[in-house]
Amino acid sequence: MRTSPRWSTPPTSGSRTRTGIKERRIAAEGELTSTMGTAAARAALDDAGMDPQDIDLIVLATSTPDQTFPATAVTIQADLGITHGAAFDVQAVCSGFVFALATADNYLKSGAFRRALVIGSEAFSRILDWDDRGTCVLFGDGAGALVVEARDAERLDHRSRRARVAACAPDGRYRDKLYVDGGPSSTGTVGYVRMDGPEVFRHAVTNIAEVIDATLKKSGYQASDIDWFVPHQANKRILDGAARKLGLAPEKIVITVDKHANTERRLHPLGARRRLPRRAHQEGDLVLMEAMGGGLYLGAVLVRW
Repeated sequence: MRTSPRWSTPPTSGSRTRTGIKERRIAAEGELTSTMGTAAARAALDDAGMDPQDIDLIVLATSTPDQTFPATAVTIQADLGITHGAAFDVQAVCSGFVFALATADNYLKSGAFRRALVIGSEAFSRILDWDDRGTCVLFGDGAGALVVEARDAERLDHRSRRARVAACAPDGRYRDKLYVDGGPSSTGTVGYVRMDGPEVFRHAVTNIAEVIDATLKKSGYQASDIDWFVPHQANKRILDGAARKLGLAPEKIVITVDKHANTERRLHPLGARRRLPRRAHQEGDLVLMEAMGGGLYLGAVLVRW
């Protein structure tokens, strides 16, 4: 990928101050959601020391599939040379990766699968109106992935208890605050991203805190137990507000919005890959992820690193 030169007008210092975005990446010509997702999957497998054949489930979070169907996950499955197991897409906009991780976790808990690739991949620049500075300056392209493995309870110590997941349902009353104005059954076109920025910000500040509180209460953990916070990289002001409500020290917060802008669901694995390996994290650290997307979808998840 490459840094985007495609601003309708040069970014101002004011917009950088409000959003925290200094640079981002745009998919190159011919680069697809599937090709970025496959690259991220291979990197995750390398990090985990695993072969593609070790994977029996692929869950891809995306709002920009290669095609209306089949699922882009099956293209990634084929590109990795996997001919067994299951592969499907999840569409929950910015909360997609959180919902995909929760979905994979439940499949693993059921015993249906043993190892999963959870991927977030977006070519979001393909659905941006480059004359709309309310949206075109905010989003970027990219992909990230995590390998998730089921383990027997007797092999887990107290630092490695299973993650507890709380994924709140969308509030469809506000679906027109952040949406794409096209679709196969409505306009027959792809459409462009449309957003009521002030309203989305207002809901984000309030609702993100609520979904985090719900996750912590469900899990039995306290905010003080969190080792790392990987928030939705939508806007630095939203990140700062969520961190303040949690009372987390700045060094525990993973921020990538300055380098990659809002990259939708791929931001969580990207943040983990970019920052956690470089810091003094330990196996078993408790990581909190949260997101809010169009719908308005809300989700949060606690995982053990």
